Amino acid sequence: MAFTFSFYQPAAEYSTAAAYFSMEFALDQALKTYSGGLGFLAGSHMRSAYELRQNLVGIGILWSDGYYDQTRNEDQTMRVDYRHKAYSFLQDTGLVFPITIHGAEVKVKALYLAPEVFGTAPMFFLTTDIPENDYISRTITHRLYDADQAARVAQSMVLGTGGGTLLDLLGHQVDVYHLNEGHGLPLAFYLYEKHGRQLAEVQKRLVFTTHTPELAGNEEQPMKLLEDMTFFGKFSGSEVRQLVGVEHDRLNYTLTALRMARIANGVSRVHGDVANQMWGANPGICPITYITNSQNGTYWRDAKLHEALGANDDAALRQRKRELKKELFDIVADQTGNIFDPEVLTIVWARRFAGYKRADLILRHFERFVQLISNTERPVQVIWAGKPYPKDYGAIGMFNDIIQKTRSFKNCAVLTGYELALSAALKKGSDIWLNTPRFPREASGTSGMTAAMNGCVSLSIADGWIPEFVREGENSFLIPLANINEPEHVKDDLEATGILDVLEQEILPVYYGQPERFLEIQKNAMRDVEPTFESGRMAQEYYQKLYNA
Repeated sequence: MAFTFSFYQPAAEYSTAAAYFSMEFALDQALKTYSGGLGFLAGSHMRSAYELRQNLVGIGILWSDGYYDQTRNEDQTMRVDYRHKAYSFLQDTGLVFPITIHGAEVKVKALYLAPEVFGTAPMFFLTTDIPENDYISRTITHRLYDADQAARVAQSMVLGTGGGTLLDLLGHQVDVYHLNEGHGLPLAFYLYEKHGRQLAEVQKRLVFTTHTPELAGNEEQPMKLLEDMTFFGKFSGSEVRQLVGVEHDRLNYTLTALRMARIANGVSRVHGDVANQMWGANPGICPITYITNSQNGTYWRDAKLHEALGANDDAALRQRKRELKKELFDIVADQTGNIFDPEVLTIVWARRFAGYKRADLILRHFERFVQLISNTERPVQVIWAGKPYPKDYGAIGMFNDIIQKTRSFKNCAVLTGYELALSAALKKGSDIWLNTPRFPREASGTSGMTAAMNGCVSLSIADGWIPEFVREGENSFLIPLANINEPEHVKDDLEATGILDVLEQEILPVYYGQPERFLEIQKNAMRDVEPTFESGRMAQEYYQKLYNA
């Protein structure tokens, strides 16, 4: 008997049937299928699709080892650990089917996540880690973003080719296939074969979201490797070159997706402009619009904080924020032994660790930083958290360097285990959300949205979503931008100075000298972030601008 999956009755305005392909989804702390912002975004999208009753199915990969477990060595520095996970809440569909990888048959198993489990669109997770496969084939879906080049290519094939095959085996009618980033690109070649090798037929059905201007997020692979891996299915390299154009004998996933999709989007207004600048001169690409990333309020906002906001009960709002700070500080004490004070201004830098995000920028002028955190009249507490890519030794070195530089200060802490639960605790329990990317390299940067939902005020570079949100001094604070043409070390010096200037001259005087005004800024942030940066708006825009366009 064929597997049939439960599906809520879609709302009439979402009659177009869409399938959303993403390498990672952050749906719940219990399901380790994400690394950072891309997964957080995809998880919020699936939650809002459920709330709006959209006709949407999610396709992802079940990572046996997750991304990795971030723990500590004896000297408190970061350690990467892996362990297999098991999930009883995923339903075995009984579907096991072959796809071809490197000219050999690899079996793919599909598991189902019903909407009612976590309040998401119906979702399928694919795995090759089953007894029907040899050991190497089983490892394809062990680790998200495996460092091995061939494994990364195979993972894209499981997502794209495997996901397309699964939907056909299910007999599920799909009008629009949505590639959330280029990882699932083999889907485009699967559709090309399915629809009579007519590119126009693929373009009718395929839409694409590009999430970053960073090279690592716009994957390229040698054509020979992709041909050897059977990345293109039944098509030879010469056929692919003729179909999409290939420069320097390397295939760029983003550029290829832009040539095979009907329409694409960047993930903020700034990023839409940057994406058009990056790719617009290439012939044959589809139009690139923008749909600003957003996050799901139902999941992220603290209900009691918003109840106090709605009732205009300042005393209750202050009390609840103090309780949330104490909950966060219990985690700080448990991990580091430092006892933080809920009356003290608390700054958090927390997100995926990557060099361009500059987690250590506030430490650049170190003597001045020490003066800032040593001031007993206007005290400050600072927390860092985030997961580097496990083979990004530069980012891991930065993480460990921050530990070494701040470990003697009882009002500084570096936390490990940055997943959904810790992320929520940090956003609910902090006062200032520090965001320091190199402009214009942060495509969206959604962490500040969920911080704002919980009365945490952004201190940020004006990149990604921030220019669409900011009312400087009223709902957030801006770090002055250096001239974009300056050398990077000069920009870092100037912007590091800007962080400390704004803290010392604007934020600290308001927090300690004008608490009513600071509370008003917090309330403005909570009000202004929704509904514009709540993912219901984003999920609706995907239907309006991409699926129904």
